[in-house]
Amino acid sequence: MILSPLDWVIIGAFFFVLLSIGYAASYRAGNDTTSFFLSGRNMPWWLLGVSMVATTFSADTPNLVTDMVRTGGVASNWLWWAFLLTGMLTVFVYAKLWNRSQVLTDLEFYELRYSGKMAAFLRGFRAVYLGFFFNVMVIATVSLAFIKIAAVMLGLQPGVALIIASVIVVFYSSLGGLKSILWTDLFQFSFAMFGAVIAAVYIIGSPEVGGMSNLLSHPNVSDKLSLVPSVSQPELFVSIFLIPIAVQWWAVWYPGAEPGGGGYVAQRMLAAKNESHAVGATLLFNFFHYALRPWPWILVGLASLVVFPDIASMVERYPDVPVQYIQNDFAYPAMLREFLPAGLLGLVVASLIAAYMSTTASQLNWGSSYLVNDFYGRFYKPDATEKQRVRFGRISTAALMGSSVLLALVLQNALQAFQYILMIGAGTGLIYILRWFWWRINAWSEISAMIAAGTFSMIFILIENFVMQRPETGMVDVFGFQTSMSYWNVIKLLGTVFLTSATWIIVTLLTSPVDKATLRNFYSRIRPGGPGWKSVVDEATGEGITLVKEDNLKWDVPTGILCMILGTTMIYSLLFMIGNILYGNLMPAAVLAAMAAASGFLLTRFWSKLRME
Repeated sequence: MILSPLDWVIIGAFFFVLLSIGYAASYRAGNDTTSFFLSGRNMPWWLLGVSMVATTFSADTPNLVTDMVRTGGVASNWLWWAFLLTGMLTVFVYAKLWNRSQVLTDLEFYELRYSGKMAAFLRGFRAVYLGFFFNVMVIATVSLAFIKIAAVMLGLQPGVALIIASVIVVFYSSLGGLKSILWTDLFQFSFAMFGAVIAAVYIIGSPEVGGMSNLLSHPNVSDKLSLVPSVSQPELFVSIFLIPIAVQWWAVWYPGAEPGGGGYVAQRMLAAKNESHAVGATLLFNFFHYALRPWPWILVGLASLVVFPDIASMVERYPDVPVQYIQNDFAYPAMLREFLPAGLLGLVVASLIAAYMSTTASQLNWGSSYLVNDFYGRFYKPDATEKQRVRFGRISTAALMGSSVLLALVLQNALQAFQYILMIGAGTGLIYILRWFWWRINAWSEISAMIAAGTFSMIFILIENFVMQRPETGMVDVFGFQTSMSYWNVIKLLGTVFLTSATWIIVTLLTSPVDKATLRNFYSRIRPGGPGWKSVVDEATGEGITLVKEDNLKWDVPTGILCMILGTTMIYSLLFMIGNILYGNLMPAAVLAAMAAASGFLLTRFWSKLRME
């Protein structure tokens, strides 16, 4: 037995409390689709913000961070830290716009913003593509991490582990919809964060690691501590810092960091009481997600290099685990098993199960909302009663989970899936930012962007598989052009972004604009303002039509962008302040604390100038 009886008692108690919370929160939550998917649009900012961060705190996240730290050092986290810019833009520009739309899902936006049959097609296609196929990939990635946790710490076979977890998560997410998920998220995030911190403290203090000073000076670790890659290493500097911070954050669509907001983040913003609560929830999410959560995982990832310097050492240590599952991300659960004592091990295992279930439940509810509202209720059975819609939502929840389990059994590591998702969304981000503020964008713009991103991503993947040569020099050869793998990844991303962006801009200018009535209705409801809508507003005014009242004419996007910059500075300062404290660099930590305080103070001053309702 890997776990002691005490560990199993703790895990059992966790499940009991979780299901009790889910059941208690489900009262009147499944009466109609608005209650099931948006909790009646009456949720407070703090609960929604915690739910957002709980959703991104999945079982695969510690594994992914460990993989990055082991392969590229702490600085490789810029591959996702750069998305803070996206998140803060959503906080101060897009959160209130989403809340004003009053749509049930973010896909309903398409028929609010665009017109004609192509708008309906786009909504229906993305409902199936994102709600089912893409969502299944995301859940499968999370399930892959759970498989590794179960194999190492529970001694369960992959299929058995996933079936047990799936039945429980489908039960409570189907029972009360988003309301049950929000309250269980609060419990699960608190539990998961506590478990991550306790695990890191115990592992760092173990005799094998020897405390922070020994860890930081260990030869396997000392060259992986930099928070920003050095310019003297241009390959790393460009691939894991410059490109993410300059291009990736606005150009790539990624779940939880969608440019302009979207997915389950938009779902939470739509469930908020009002615009202020939507903004507050998204700001809290970004603070927890980037400033507080990463360091326990980073420390365990660094410590794993001391105990398991390479993959071969893990394969040797765990001969009973299938070899395809032992990659660098396997080191996180392996470290937990190696060092945590009875009782504490059960608590941390329960916290990882909590992280898995929180993410999976949110993804299931979000994906089901697409399938119900934007496919079943819009195209298949428009006259469906609320009871029928909720029933279909529960059925689709179970179908999503079953499909995800099957896919999870063929994946190998978290970083592999993360890179695939980035490539699929490359080049589409800009359109999601501009569609709110440039009237000329239409349904064909988005359709062409999706097709182009998929096509060009596939071309680059085919080149890798059938054309690329890998000489013994460590370089790669593509059509006679030799470069490193890191630079090739940059070429892939930039090439897909450029070609996709060029495609949708050309298509936009060559196709007919959205009809006049739809544009005017959208502007009146959302009130986006700005020069991108000037021609629409001027034409309406010339016809004696007032689209927006005089007191709503102020365009506060420039103020919102300033708040975005200040908020980003504050959170990055806090993130690196914590890192420098852990490294023992107190003077830089003090400077970063002062920067965080100053930017936070200025943020409160300018935030008050934003127009909220």
